[in-house]
Amino acid sequence: MSGIKKMGPDAENRAGTIPLFDPDRNAVVEMTPVVKSDAEWQAQLTPRQFAVARKQETENPFTGAYHDCKAHGIYRCACCGTALFFSEAKFDSGTGWPSFSAPVSPLNVTTREDTAHGMIRTEVLCARCGAHLGHVFDDGPPPTGKRYCMNSAALVLRQTPE
Repeated sequence: MSGIKKMGPDAENRAGTIPLFDPDRNAVVEMTPVVKSDAEWQAQLTPRQFAVARKQETENPFTGAYHDCKAHGIYRCACCGTALFFSEAKFDSGTGWPSFSAPVSPLNVTTREDTAHGMIRTEVLCARCGAHLGHVFDDGPPPTGKRYCMNSAALVLRQTPE
């Protein structure tokens, strides 16, 4: 996965700042990582958002708010607000989850191997807060060939005019 940072298990404990792409400024900015306790996340998130983003659960197909959404905007992390995907990168994969061909920037997401449920997959996480977003697969459309299969509960769409 060239261009995507790999994240190890201790990444949420990192100190200092990390570079993230801010589409509002059209620039890379240094941001402080967001690290909170489970109790703090539970106070901020809905039970579904907490289960998916913080405990790596997965929504059932065709149940998430964004699987069939056609609105224009930027999909952001439900936990910390980091810009993750432009609506222009969204496509109908037929899987029942919102799918994107590329993130806003490779800086804004990280990946790690996920061996849960007897499978080997590549988990996608928010680079700023470590939220579980979904998984990325190599069966997407050109030009990237990637399918970022995300959970709606981990995302918030900030709509913009077309």
